[in-house]
Amino acid sequence: MKKIGSLAVIAGVTLMSASSRANPRPLPFTYNYETLGEGEGEIEQYVDMTPVRAHDEVGKEVTYAAMQYQTEFEYGITDRLELGLYVALQPKPDYVDAATLTEGTGFKERLRYRLAEENEWPVDVALYGELVEYDVEFEIEAKIILQKRFGKLRIAANAWAEREWYYELPQRDWVINPTVGATYQVTPTFNVGAEYWMRAEFPDPAPATRTFNLGPHQFVGPAVMFNFGKIWWSTGVYVRVDDMSHTAQPLDNYGPVWVRTVIGVTL
Repeated sequence: MKKIGSLAVIAGVTLMSASSRANPRPLPFTYNYETLGEGEGEIEQYVDMTPVRAHDEVGKEVTYAAMQYQTEFEYGITDRLELGLYVALQPKPDYVDAATLTEGTGFKERLRYRLAEENEWPVDVALYGELVEYDVEFEIEAKIILQKRFGKLRIAANAWAEREWYYELPQRDWVINPTVGATYQVTPTFNVGAEYWMRAEFPDPAPATRTFNLGPHQFVGPAVMFNFGKIWWSTGVYVRVDDMSHTAQPLDNYGPVWVRTVIGVTL
């Protein structure tokens, strides 16, 4: 037992000493300005959940937890340029009118580049570009990442937009996804904050009337992160603050609450 206890202490010290090599995300929807160092790697697992309505096999309306998953591998090409490769999965429940949420099933590739070193500019700025190959569409996505630290307080925002092309439909969409949040480092292991994100879709050609799923939908809520060095865990719980009188219907992609959790492991 003494040997096991000693090994546990050594392992804990090793993890904590490696925390400078990690690049945790205290806000699950908002990307940080920071990038991994040259030659460093990290794996991140995302899970999203929102309660929505659908009809079961006998036609009864039910509530279920709609889920989507993303696994990302990050690699530092240089100290300021980072590559990200994703595999995304959106399970298909056995409902004819199941929700489709915000992601699909397929692959994504992205680059994040820091324009200057931290604190060289009044606001730290990074650029983000992404290609998406899902089972039903192709996307190009771009972000301008803004961040500023005030001691243990970090404020970050993403100006985020997408262009989507559907394979089997004569339709192209613009999507905007701005985010903003603040997080405070209570201890080296624990961060607490709050985050806002919005999503709105603008089909081309535009429909005669905008449906519920097109939005804009706005979510706000608390976020916490535990950072154990090589392993970190971030979770946000968000409440939808638009259309609060809306009665949930089958095929709605946005429930009244949205949860995202992200676990990162430094390689």
